[in-house]
Amino acid sequence: MNDYRRYLEPNTIAKLSNIELKARLVVEGFITGLHRSPYHGFSVEFAEHRQYRQGDEFRHIDWKVFGRTDKYYVKQFEEETNLRSMIAVDASASMRFASEGNISKFEYASYLAAALSYLLIKQRDAVGLSLYDTEIKTFVPASSRQSQIHNILKMLDSTTPANQTGTAQALDLLAERIRRRGLVVIISDFFDDLSSVKSALQHFRHKKHEVLVFQILDPREIDFKFGRDAIFKDIELGDEMTTQPYQIQKAYAQTMKEFTNDIKKACRNADIDYNLISTSDPFDKAMREFIAKRNQMG
Repeated sequence: MNDYRRYLEPNTIAKLSNIELKARLVVEGFITGLHRSPYHGFSVEFAEHRQYRQGDEFRHIDWKVFGRTDKYYVKQFEEETNLRSMIAVDASASMRFASEGNISKFEYASYLAAALSYLLIKQRDAVGLSLYDTEIKTFVPASSRQSQIHNILKMLDSTTPANQTGTAQALDLLAERIRRRGLVVIISDFFDDLSSVKSALQHFRHKKHEVLVFQILDPREIDFKFGRDAIFKDIELGDEMTTQPYQIQKAYAQTMKEFTNDIKKACRNADIDYNLISTSDPFDKAMREFIAKRNQMG
């Protein structure tokens, strides 16, 4: 594996010492991957530079960058901030789940939120954070200050998932709380009443926000390949059930497929970008989708 790809692997990132290092290495691994990628149409413009646009003054062109890349970039100034983002992370008890060999859904969501925040602050875009279960537990208003990344990382690192899921209720509250239009990134397993979730997602669109959804699931929640015998425990209620997974695997997999397809369809109908992410997926999968959305918004 190329060295930069190591830092896009969830289990590698989980072993690192602190969340700021995790965020930085995910972003650096992602950027390195973009530079080496055979794919086109993706770009990341950091605060220091952006690609030359017709009408820009030639005196702002960075000729050193041109010498290295054969492309025209102009030096970008701090006031050129044009995006406000709010990252909403599900911190309910169901997000604690992790199957053998994988990190928990909340860990994955936290590292992704940290990396996106780090990337946005580097671009001098404004970013905020909301952590929720049945209500909004943490709300950090969007800011582009350099100190903002420390506020966000501290909140992510000090949060332990707890309480029942109330995604729809919490998102409705969040939609009312965000004052200025921008991009809302929602990271959740969406284990909640589907009709209520649909209504909450529509609430953001009614408020004229752009919305990007990451549904985070453990690989075993997708395929139910737990082996021959297993004890299943409801993380939120504590109820237990012993069963033989292979007997119900087919029915479960079909039900889960219908569930994720329903959320995907609801998002599509509301003009919301939907992405299903497994906790075994490298982080660049989600990062690419974010950058594609970011670039669409100019």
